[in-house]
Amino acid sequence: MGQGHDHAGGNANATALGKALALTGGFLLAEVAGALVFNSLALLSDAAHMLTDAAALAVALMAIRIGRRPADRRRSWGYHRFEILAAAFNASLLFLVAMYILYEAWGRFRTPAEVSSVGMLLVAAVGLAVNWISMRLLAGGSEGSLNVKGAYLEVWSDFLGSVAVIVGAAIIWATGWTWVDPVLGVAIALWVLPRTWTLLSEAIDVLLESVPRGIDLDAVDTAIRETPGVRDVHDLHVWALTSGKVALSSHVVVDPSLTREDYLEDALATMLAARFGITHATVQAEAPGAHGGVLPEDWHAPPTDTGPER
Repeated sequence: MGQGHDHAGGNANATALGKALALTGGFLLAEVAGALVFNSLALLSDAAHMLTDAAALAVALMAIRIGRRPADRRRSWGYHRFEILAAAFNASLLFLVAMYILYEAWGRFRTPAEVSSVGMLLVAAVGLAVNWISMRLLAGGSEGSLNVKGAYLEVWSDFLGSVAVIVGAAIIWATGWTWVDPVLGVAIALWVLPRTWTLLSEAIDVLLESVPRGIDLDAVDTAIRETPGVRDVHDLHVWALTSGKVALSSHVVVDPSLTREDYLEDALATMLAARFGITHATVQAEAPGAHGGVLPEDWHAPPTDTGPER
């Protein structure tokens, strides 16, 4: 059931990404030309974001398709982690673009340039419509996938950029204040940077196999210890394979009253999935005092001492 749901979700995300990529790529050339013709840094900033949007969407789409490949003898977990690499790439690219816009804005403050406000307004209005449609396409998959979330943030930042360019173009047209253009470029870049850092840090956490956000390791430890039949827990590890795929490995010391047929793996797996969303749990049962050894094949619970016969 879980694999079928993941596959269906992957298909939906791939379709949405493909449509958004077609829209973004089709508008990119027009916006770049408009930025050059109308000499607008704000429009160039928006075009640069649109370029990263196209790259992000293409990488995200490729990540989903590669992630569908089955596990093999070399990559026993499969290719799920590729989407995290894509998210890290997208975040890094957007971060560099934002820094470039800040650099260009500094040059515009020192040497103001003439800007065609009407041209800015027309191009930005078309860009606003394209970005809004792309956002609607990607919104559904952005909560369950860091990969799609990265692409969604790219488009969302560009949507705000289009709004800012429209407002700026109207102000320049009404007042002639060309300094509004670089101010808008700076505002867009500063809005994007913290969100880019958040996405990058989430991707790095997955690559470092950190405990996923939203999961309390102490709470997991306590929940395992409170399971009937468990005496102790050690070597507990929780990490994310990719977005929505959390794994756990642990050793548990079982109560001597249990026989080999009373192993707790199934009960623990059910509890961990229900309470913490941990869908891949590997638990190794150990006999008390085994010093890290596993239960022997012929191990059984000792007989219960009922006292001397009367």
